[in-house]
Amino acid sequence: MERRTFMRASALSLGAAAGLGAAAATAAEPGSESAEQAPPAERAPSSPRSTLRVQVLMFDGVEDQDFVAPVQVLGLASQLSNGAVEVTQVTPDRPRLVTARHGTRVSVPSGWTPDKADVLVVPGGGYNDQDGPGVHQLIKDKAFLAKLARVKAVLVGICTGTMVLSAAGLTKDRNVTTHHMAKADLAEQGANVIDARVVDDGNVITGGGITSGLDVALWMVERFVSPQVAVRTEMVLEYERRGTVWRH
Repeated sequence: MERRTFMRASALSLGAAAGLGAAAATAAEPGSESAEQAPPAERAPSSPRSTLRVQVLMFDGVEDQDFVAPVQVLGLASQLSNGAVEVTQVTPDRPRLVTARHGTRVSVPSGWTPDKADVLVVPGGGYNDQDGPGVHQLIKDKAFLAKLARVKAVLVGICTGTMVLSAAGLTKDRNVTTHHMAKADLAEQGANVIDARVVDDGNVITGGGITSGLDVALWMVERFVSPQVAVRTEMVLEYERRGTVWRH
């Protein structure tokens, strides 16, 4: 059986068994019986609302695909789930125009507000250019790293965005992955590097190379919203997930 056909059938059977319709993809209200019975690893991070609030960090030199993939996947998942996901783009400091790695210019409406996010996605970009725009400018920003180290949200590193998490001390002795060209550096900094497309270590989720942002975002939808919405999103995108999701 084709993988997508199998996944769709599995998701539909899960939905029927759980009494879920396509519109019931949002997380259970806190205090409800279903919310209390859900395993901790499967619950979305705590939020004053049922909507999963995701912020995608934008900065000069960000790899285009690293931020576009999660924005597209999560935005589509939101449409398919009656707003179970809210995705916004933020800069480390203030609203401004950001120029991505390949010239895409994005007007980012707000600065990063850690208390208003359940999940922070940190894309990569420019890792081989120590002095140019990209992740190294974040890595050199001690105030930003200190702020990142205090975040209570789930942290998601895409590609070399994982190296930013590492610089903040968030990957030491953790199971993580990154772009293959940065894996040796990540291991040197104390991480347990896993050779998988997506690595889920609880409150830290990381993805491999540039296109892994698609698979990371689809996994986020599956974990925090529902498998049904993840499969429907995958089908609309005409994309079949690649590689392995490694879970602790």
